[in-house]
Amino acid sequence: MSQYAFGSEWQQFAFEELRRTIEDRLAQCQRVEAALREAVTAWRFYPAVLGLQAMRGVQFTTAVGMLAELGDLSRFDHPRQLMAWLGVTPSEHSSGDKRRQGSITKTGNSYARKFLVEAAWSYRHPARVSADIQRRHEGIPKAIIDRAWDAQVRLCRRYRGLAARGKNANITVVAIARELSGFIWDIGRLAMSLALPCRTQAT
Repeated sequence: MSQYAFGSEWQQFAFEELRRTIEDRLAQCQRVEAALREAVTAWRFYPAVLGLQAMRGVQFTTAVGMLAELGDLSRFDHPRQLMAWLGVTPSEHSSGDKRRQGSITKTGNSYARKFLVEAAWSYRHPARVSADIQRRHEGIPKAIIDRAWDAQVRLCRRYRGLAARGKNANITVVAIARELSGFIWDIGRLAMSLALPCRTQAT
């Protein structure tokens, strides 16, 4: 039973039904994640799943979701190609000799872009290695951990710098997401090249 009580019987009934709906959905998410954790160990991109989780803001479901949409990162010869595919590059408007940049194109994969922007929000806080990130670092090569730390330091500093200049928060986080995609390209490819050993990821 909930600790919240309402004066009206019908208000209490509506509240309890909504609470049960939320609990059922959370339980469903836990079941799906457990199934994914079991199945993903046989996936050819599993080393990249592990490597990307060394990064701040990229937890298990984000890593799996991103790679499910991106596929083989080696098909992008340069991180700018990935940025364009994700639709996070600025649009351009030219008139004569004048060239002006506008908002992002949003022409790429919308699902991957949502994962990316959601992860980018975590860089608004100062750089640090939380206990959760430390757990995700277990068994990961130092080269990947160091690169993930470089990314965190740079992106956290970049967010603060843009915010200090008075940039809108949404514009700032999209700029962070664009740079974050470059680190994802780098770390994902590095993880695949190192062929990380398959292991069960800690929850």
